[in-house]
Amino acid sequence: MSTNTSVLDVATQNATLWTSDIFDAETRAEAQALLEKGGDELIEPFYKDLDFGTGGMRGIMGVGTNRINPYTLGAATTGLVNYAKETYGREDLKAVIAYDSRNNSQAFARKVAEVLSANGVYTYLFEELRPTPELSFAVRELGCDFGIVLTASHNPKEYNGYKVYWNDGGQLVPPHDGGVIAKVRQTDFEDINWNANEDLIETISEAIDTKYIANVVAQSLNNDGKEDLKVVFTALHGTSIVSVPPALKASGFTNVHIVEEQATPDGNFPTVDSPNPEEGAALAMGIAQAEASGSDIVIGCDPDTDRVGIAVNDGTGKMQLLNGNDTAALLVHYVLSQADANNAVPVNPFTAATVVTTDLIAKISERYNIPCFRCLTGFKWIADIINNKPEMNFMVGGEESYGYLIGDSVRDKDAVASAVMIAEMAAYAKAQGRTVLEQLEAIHREFGQYQERLISITKKGRSGAQEIADMMTALRNDPPKTLAGSPVVIAIDHSNSTQTDLRTGATTSTELPASNVLQFITEAGDKVSARPSGTEPKIKFYFSVCTTTGNSHAETKAELERKIDTFIEELAL
Repeated sequence: MSTNTSVLDVATQNATLWTSDIFDAETRAEAQALLEKGGDELIEPFYKDLDFGTGGMRGIMGVGTNRINPYTLGAATTGLVNYAKETYGREDLKAVIAYDSRNNSQAFARKVAEVLSANGVYTYLFEELRPTPELSFAVRELGCDFGIVLTASHNPKEYNGYKVYWNDGGQLVPPHDGGVIAKVRQTDFEDINWNANEDLIETISEAIDTKYIANVVAQSLNNDGKEDLKVVFTALHGTSIVSVPPALKASGFTNVHIVEEQATPDGNFPTVDSPNPEEGAALAMGIAQAEASGSDIVIGCDPDTDRVGIAVNDGTGKMQLLNGNDTAALLVHYVLSQADANNAVPVNPFTAATVVTTDLIAKISERYNIPCFRCLTGFKWIADIINNKPEMNFMVGGEESYGYLIGDSVRDKDAVASAVMIAEMAAYAKAQGRTVLEQLEAIHREFGQYQERLISITKKGRSGAQEIADMMTALRNDPPKTLAGSPVVIAIDHSNSTQTDLRTGATTSTELPASNVLQFITEAGDKVSARPSGTEPKIKFYFSVCTTTGNSHAETKAELERKIDTFIEELAL
């Protein structure tokens, strides 16, 4: 009772501040209405400040300290500017802002631009919605000190968010993430300067678009089969409609068909429960259109166009969804094999993948004598590797959550470039007389047949956060001893950057930054990973199993799927 009372007291205190003249009349009225309702309707929006995490903020839109609104965005922007001025040691800063198709994104972007300009920051503002990877590209192309994109990525329609990029075009990493967080926490709402300086706001559009698309086209490795490949593309009501079809056309794909019902940008995402290409249902309309028209591949992107999901023709006219790991393996294999065949491998090349992504990327890279660097979950860590290895040349990499990157002109996952290169991979396979699935089977037969699966368990609200924390504590204190009959021999706790060999007790450093991730590897070489999401009220479990492909690729796949089922049952998930 005392805990609930204190939470209510905090919420009441915060909401009362929002009825003061620091805030506009509409906001004051909404805060007053919530005060009068009390209970959870008051507590959830006001019981805490919305976390400014290591890459920015993401949350439900609405009035309150724990919501996305002009005031929480204004405070975040003020703190960011204060940190940037202190870090760069100068006042003449430049920034660029983009936004996606979500409700209020354009208005929020304008408010953020006004706060930046009020603080003396020269601000480039995209005239219309643009993909997140183009924002990353623009940061470096325009010589900006930082960039901001208003998006909640693939979250449900009630969410919006605010992602920050540093001058390398990558999302914030240490020390900048912690430095910005500290400044944001020191910022009060009355510190926000809303007095925009219009002379410091410059609208941008076509010039950057042209350079960005040209960069995508320049990455092409082979033109075989492009005109013959029949592509169905869905934007899922997001920003990709402005970039992916033009990029495909400029790259030589002439047989591209749009899912028109999902082509119009719309923050309500009316035709899908979730605009997330990781969820098969999101591509259902595209798959139906592809099967009706005899197409080769379906490509779909999330609202801010950094993730891409695909389904491919199985050879009978039916479309089969591929998970992010399978797509990553196909993409990496295509890029490396084509670069090798064309004598186009750069000096000092490397690939990269996160620790929860398929080991196939490393296996394929090894075949071409190219090192694969592993990093924590989150594409900012791949960008960080690129930034910290200027003497090396990044070729391709990705993460299991449907995010990939080719080359280093962008420093975040890029669904535009990835969609084009995935289509090129499929076109080349078709020109060679193979389906994409046959190409995947060939990779599995050469490198090992891997099967991965992700389970996300949602735990919302205050109690949910505690449940997730308790699950991680239980796993840390009582890890599994065996999985599907195979002893767990390696335990990795990224929270303290340690890897322990359970057979010898020897502990070594992962040489990675601390992160709340646990991994368990069995004697059979299978792996289970657990991590709370950094952007959603979820805990995620990643399963990866591998074996040698038998006579039947399909039967081997079914065997591996049953093994994952056993893991899930044994972990009581």
